[in-house]
Amino acid sequence: MELTRLMLRLYFGEAMLGPGKARLLEEIAREGSISAAGRAMGMSYKRAWSLVEVMNANFRAPLVESSRGGAKGGGASLTPEGEAVLAAYRRLEEKTRAAGAEEIKLIGDMIAP
Repeated sequence: MELTRLMLRLYFGEAMLGPGKARLLEEIAREGSISAAGRAMGMSYKRAWSLVEVMNANFRAPLVESSRGGAKGGGASLTPEGEAVLAAYRRLEEKTRAAGAEEIKLIGDMIAP
C-alpha cells in the first residue's frame, strides 16, 4: 500500500497556497530558474511562470524575483518573503501531520487492503 500523504491547501479568499506552489518555490530555490523548476515538475515554463505571477500578486511582497537572460543568462530566486512563506508552510504541514497522527492512523487502519 502507498504511504499515507497529507496534502495541505490554504485559502485566503482568492489567494491559495498548496503543495504544488510550495514545491514550485522549492524547485526555484534549488534550480535558480523558473523554467528549470517547471521542467523538474513536469510543467511548462508558461504554467510555472503563471503560478509565480499569481503568487507574487497575492502576497504583499513578491515571493520570487527573476532576471532576464543576457550574456550571463537569466535566473530566479526566492525573496526573503518567499523563503519565509515556504518555511512557514512546511512547518505547518509538519505540525498538522504530528497533531493528526492518531486520527490519520485510525483512518488508515480502516482502509481496505
